[in-house]
Amino acid sequence: MSDDEYRTERDSLGEMRVPADAYWGAQTQRAVENFPISRITFGRRFVRALGVVKKAAARANRELGTIPEAKADCIVAAANEVIAGEHDDQFPVDVFQTGSGTSSNMNANEVIANRATELHGGEVGTREIHPNDHVNFGQSSNDVIPTAMHVAALEAVEHDVLPGLETLAAALDEKETEFDGVVKTGRTHLQDATPVRLGQEFGGYRTQIEKGIERVEGVRDHLSELALGGTAVGTGLNTHPEFPALAAEYISEETGIAFREADDHFEAQAAHDAMSEAHGALRTVAGSLNKIANDLRLLASGPRNGLGEIDQPENQPGSSIMPGKINPVVAEAVNQVHKQVVGNDTAVSAGAAEGQIDLNLYKPLLAHNFLQSAELIANASEVFAEKFVRKLEADRAHCEAQVEQSMALATALNPTIGYDKAGEVAKAALKEGKTIREVVVEKGYLDAAEADEVLDPARMTEPGILGDE
Repeated sequence: MSDDEYRTERDSLGEMRVPADAYWGAQTQRAVENFPISRITFGRRFVRALGVVKKAAARANRELGTIPEAKADCIVAAANEVIAGEHDDQFPVDVFQTGSGTSSNMNANEVIANRATELHGGEVGTREIHPNDHVNFGQSSNDVIPTAMHVAALEAVEHDVLPGLETLAAALDEKETEFDGVVKTGRTHLQDATPVRLGQEFGGYRTQIEKGIERVEGVRDHLSELALGGTAVGTGLNTHPEFPALAAEYISEETGIAFREADDHFEAQAAHDAMSEAHGALRTVAGSLNKIANDLRLLASGPRNGLGEIDQPENQPGSSIMPGKINPVVAEAVNQVHKQVVGNDTAVSAGAAEGQIDLNLYKPLLAHNFLQSAELIANASEVFAEKFVRKLEADRAHCEAQVEQSMALATALNPTIGYDKAGEVAKAALKEGKTIREVVVEKGYLDAAEADEVLDPARMTEPGILGDE
């Protein structure tokens, strides 16, 4: 760039050249140059959360009279633009930065200060509205960033994760009803087991997701605590005593989610157990998605030489060399999401455990990994529901034929002819290539009518002792 494409801004370390069209200032520019590590920057959720925090802080400071009303009004207006996503390109700092997230906090302070200065009638770079003295008044990166972490995390849970899981639960519920009359061979240890209805299996999947929803909902209480007001180490130095509760009230108003001042500011800044706990719920639900995706891949395996009990959707050609091959690509994507979330959970749990004395220095890592996991789970749940689960069809004839051939039908003979004779029937049926029904009649243990009654696969899918009435 030529010289006229830059302007000069200053911080406590001296002058820095900043792109002329940038709202960020010297500290952000230093961070851009210091951390060319991953080229990964914070996304919409976290940038929005920073705007929410800065707006609430300005409103609280305006009400408390700690910054001039006219300047506070401009800060609120600039923060509104950040909240709306109008300045996402002004947040260029790498996720892998100073562990307190100071670079991202100053990025927000500088962008909002320069834009607010414009709105106030001044020129960008003049610090007419100051990034520290006004936008960051009564705050520290050490309490702003964990506050933004909780705001972004809980908004992601409420607006992304839970709706995605609810969509998937609804799709599974539909298939539970649709497949309720399909009797098939159950499987334990990947071996034939007693009959089960396909709808019952899908009911199990639905319940698994519903319980996952309950687990994710359980993170609300601890994530709703906000560190804001603790400033540098949790003591609240340089902030008005009423600021934390008032700012939390404004954050709640902005987001529509109930937030509150942290129970203990020292805990809120030195440890991030709430993030670890909340991500643990995400990891668990990702495991549920993985289990369901694996099961559906197995049930759809084939089409001729696998289980073939359900027909999968033809989302795209499956092979560049095998014509006509269709793979369960959506389910495979869900499997991969699980592995990424497990990796993220390792980073989150390790980072959350590394608080040292009065500050945890893994805040950016925790925020990034949590929000990525939330986005992956939300999107994967929606796609899995719409592009795979809702398009599944049961191969009813194949299920019926397979269940009749199952050796596990012999289990229903136990109350009538005893375990030993039932085992004898099962072994003979397997050796001779016959059905359990055929062998038990041939051996004279049951007549044909008794065998039909006892060996009714549909009756075996409900509790009770067959042949005992």
